Amino acid sequence: MRIALLTESGALDASGETRPWCDRLVRGLTGHEFEIYTLARGPEGVPYPGRTVRTAPLYGELPAPLMWRPERRRARARGRLASRRFAACFADLVAGFVTVRAPGARAAEEAGGGAFPGASAGAGEERREDQADRFAAGLHGLAELARAQGRLPGLLRSEQAVRLLEAACRAPGAPRAAHGARVADLLAVTEELERALRPLSLDWYGDAPGSAYVFGAGDVPAGGGLAAVDLCHAATGGPTALPGLLAKRFFGTPLLLTEYGVRLREHYLARAGARLSAPVRSLLGAFETALAAETYAQAALVVPGTAHTRRWQERCGADRERLRTIHPGMDAGGFTAVPDAVADHSTTLVWTGTVEPAKDLVCLLHAFARVHRAEPAATLRIVGAPGTGPEDAAYLAHCRALAAQLFPDEAADACSAGDNPVSFEEIGGPEAPRPQDAYAAGAVLVLSSVAEGFPRSLVEAMLSGRATVSTDVGAVCEVIGGTGLVVPPRNPRALADACLALLRDPGRRARLGAAARARALELFTVEQNVAAFRGIYLELMSRTPCRPAVGAAPGQGGAPRLFARPAEAHVPGRWAAVRGTGQPAPPTGRTPSWADPGPGPDPDGDGARRADPPPSGSERLPST
Repeated sequence: MRIALLTESGALDASGETRPWCDRLVRGLTGHEFEIYTLARGPEGVPYPGRTVRTAPLYGELPAPLMWRPERRRARARGRLASRRFAACFADLVAGFVTVRAPGARAAEEAGGGAFPGASAGAGEERREDQADRFAAGLHGLAELARAQGRLPGLLRSEQAVRLLEAACRAPGAPRAAHGARVADLLAVTEELERALRPLSLDWYGDAPGSAYVFGAGDVPAGGGLAAVDLCHAATGGPTALPGLLAKRFFGTPLLLTEYGVRLREHYLARAGARLSAPVRSLLGAFETALAAETYAQAALVVPGTAHTRRWQERCGADRERLRTIHPGMDAGGFTAVPDAVADHSTTLVWTGTVEPAKDLVCLLHAFARVHRAEPAATLRIVGAPGTGPEDAAYLAHCRALAAQLFPDEAADACSAGDNPVSFEEIGGPEAPRPQDAYAAGAVLVLSSVAEGFPRSLVEAMLSGRATVSTDVGAVCEVIGGTGLVVPPRNPRALADACLALLRDPGRRARLGAAARARALELFTVEQNVAAFRGIYLELMSRTPCRPAVGAAPGQGGAPRLFARPAEAHVPGRWAAVRGTGQPAPPTGRTPSWADPGPGPDPDGDGARRADPPPSGSERLPST
């Protein structure tokens, strides 16, 4: 199959799994042809050299060569028509998301934040469905306008768009924060909307960049682009899934959505530290909510990476019947079961990951203070580098200062050098050249996070056969199962007690490590992940009607049939086509000699013999 993999570089991916997962999927499913379509949030390069790649920026200005160029334009009359069409479509779009509440708004209202307009639950549900329909109509109307006119980015940043957005914010039913939007807030929102809706203006949908194409029923161009693929697979939600939504609407191409971190949740986490006013934060959150609901509604299947992500998707409107959980796969080749640390009586605790406030190393240091008082020989190795956020480096410095305060260097006697039981290291250093070396050097891996997606370091420790102590956040319990100890987050005493229990019981530690490795090899390997997606691809294709042949008139040839055209029909050549036309040869109606059963007794057992096949090209029905 030809599969369009819709990705985003520099994406807000809390789990960190999207980019390596895409690479493993492309390399693992060699029987399929992947075309990579990437939306770039920064100037970094595309990580898929040698593959068919189309890129478009979500930052700065959209280059003119990447925009769809209509076949012809009418200057003044076409401009007035475009302005009227844009006003109608954009008004539907903003009306569809301005009055949509973000997840969790009901709990805020019950706590005293004010009631949402609506007379009853039934009326509220009907209103939400109407708003979703208006959002979808406005979204696809803008896409058709971009195809016909080719100047949608300018319209989205125009004064007309600002006035339409202002009218929606002042309308009844808009959020309380949106009522106070000022001109600067409206300009900031329209700028963000232009960037988020850039996929509507790209040249990814037609025959070739810059070629003319009119969307309509049965129109399938003969060349590349999303019109020629069999499946669109979005690696995340948000603007990345927009090309898949358009391909589904205009070409009937099924859309598969995979989310290893819920895009809507990541949006709220990323905007939490941004310097945005309340109206801007409210309006952008409402837009992301409406876009997520539309994506979940149109996707043939939605694939979460964990049950934690699945619960978020269900709360955001995803249909439970179309959710399939597939755990992220990790390469287990570099991880082997290491011998238990009981051989050298090691009492070392290891923490690995990215140093950031969500990892709560402060709680870990306070818990280790209790461990060190009970077991003076215990040590703690913190292996990791600071994250990319502006506060991550400061958080690492704070943790170093806290460790120096809690554990001052002490020497055994007046002639010995002082030593600290807590060390800060990085992967690639002399003591931990690889992650495997960090896990092998410790007796127990400790995870102290207060927020976690898919705990990658936890799975790596499990593959190494190490016992673990973790906090109950995110998908930790789902990953661990019964092969490790789990404690509440922000509880240094419980974390210390669990670490001491494993340090003092080598036998239990070894049993848990062996069980953890067996569980990781069964559930979290690349092989099981690739095999699961191979099955989903075939499932989606088996229930998707084939599209009409290129050049065929709409409605010609009767109803579409599953697998009516074999794969070799797309290969040019005389053996697969008729006189180089590129079309499969018509059936002759003759039975091949290898399929002819020949004369023999009738299977009905009446003693009659089967007649020879007719010599002509037409088949004859047996007489009754």
